[in-house]
Amino acid sequence: MSPNIITEAGVSTRLNQWWSSTPFITSGVTIICAAIYLVCLLVGYDSYAEICFLPSAVASHFQVYRFYTSVLFHGSLLHVLFNMLTFVPLGTELERIMGSVRLLFLMFLLATTNAIFHLIVAFLVDYNPLYHVSYLVDECSIGFSGVIFSMIVIETSLSGVQYRSVFGLFNVPAKWYAWILLILFQFLASNVSLLGHLSGILSGFAYTYGLFNYLLPGPSFYSSIEGLSMLVSFLFQMNQFVLIMLSFMVPFSSGRNFFLLICFA
Repeated sequence: MSPNIITEAGVSTRLNQWWSSTPFITSGVTIICAAIYLVCLLVGYDSYAEICFLPSAVASHFQVYRFYTSVLFHGSLLHVLFNMLTFVPLGTELERIMGSVRLLFLMFLLATTNAIFHLIVAFLVDYNPLYHVSYLVDECSIGFSGVIFSMIVIETSLSGVQYRSVFGLFNVPAKWYAWILLILFQFLASNVSLLGHLSGILSGFAYTYGLFNYLLPGPSFYSSIEGLSMLVSFLFQMNQFVLIMLSFMVPFSSGRNFFLLICFA
């Protein structure tokens, strides 16, 4: 009699299962960021000064496009890899709570407000009467991690947990979680934009305290987009598009600890 043989799923199978469970907007943003990096690598594009968030260029030439190009571009393979590995579980959690359309609008809002906070703080520090710190207005920063820091604050607030684990090493009060990460990454990673991450935290707290409520559309806006028959029939069949009316039925796994690996190029 032959013994029962129990086999475990291979790495490729597990990756497919993990990716197939990732909602539409989260997977879409991940693919876009990865594709942009790959295209830049193939064509040899490295003129990041043209697309990064550069406060002096935004102020002097009104280059508002930098608000968004700076978010989608990354400076290295590790940069895009670490950011997306962090974003996927975080985005998946929020997309299942908020719905796909609402999360997409939220990320657009966060990219915009992060850039505005970045701009304001950089020039306030530069032109303060006590001590000038002029390098911040000429600091060129790229990467999705500013938005990720905003989402960390929002997810932590929605989870309602009292403590969060930092890399599985120790627990900190949830209200200090984002600030602890901000400090740790300044020490652990080189060439990191402190102001980029700080702006993300400020936007996250502004959202959780309701300061952006007047900028957020009502439920009818999201429902009208979700009600587009062609959009829903195509996306919902993919079993990845999360409708806002269904997202509130998904239980929130508040105990999840995200292993955060975030850096700016």
